[in-house]
Amino acid sequence: MEGWQRAFVLHGRPWSEASLLLDLFSEQDGRVRVLAKGARSKRSSLKGALQPFTPLLVRWGGRGEVKTLRGAEPVSLALPLSGITLYCGLYVNELLSRMLEHETAFSELFFDYLHCIQGLAGVTDSPEPTLRRFELAMLSHLGYGVDFLHCAGSGEEVADEITYSYREEKGFIASLVVNNHSFTGRHLRALYQREFPDADTLRAAKRFTRIALKPYLGGKPLKSTELFRQFLPRKPADAAPAADE
Repeated sequence: MEGWQRAFVLHGRPWSEASLLLDLFSEQDGRVRVLAKGARSKRSSLKGALQPFTPLLVRWGGRGEVKTLRGAEPVSLALPLSGITLYCGLYVNELLSRMLEHETAFSELFFDYLHCIQGLAGVTDSPEPTLRRFELAMLSHLGYGVDFLHCAGSGEEVADEITYSYREEKGFIASLVVNNHSFTGRHLRALYQREFPDADTLRAAKRFTRIALKPYLGGKPLKSTELFRQFLPRKPADAAPAADE
């Protein structure tokens, strides 16, 4: 890929004395790993620009799994994330790093990611609704199709006050049993609309995305969640951004 395209840095680490090894999320090629030669040197024009949450134009070359960065230009200043929104942004980046295959196009997801980061940067209340919308969008783009509006057992439209039990690869089935996999029809409509008008529907959305994301994440904990808990150990569990609690 020799042309320029929009991208964000998901993660970077030092490589040799003066270079960086970067995971990028690009508009056209999805997640790509590139080597930015000399990017850490004092004379590098890229020094400080190759950071998460900075909109970039990039191009690279090479045929192996690790490409060589040929050019990068910041489109604007980094989106201003700090405190809890910074940890939420790191969480979203880690989800993409863990769940997306290399060099698989997810152009629509790229814009969902952009909207998510912009939403976090402008949040004035809780970042939770922004995170839940992104998680649901990502699951949809990855082919995790769920019918939120119909009972998988009867095919009937869900009713707000009836309880439904979620069964992986099947959907939601009306049930009298109430447990962590139970959701009311009202919860399911909120998930379908990706709108959470109150704390109850927001908690239900977090429960569902935890359940749905778990098979992708496996048993390995998210580093962003561990970091969040170390930094804010007294925060209630619902404040943590992670989907794997």
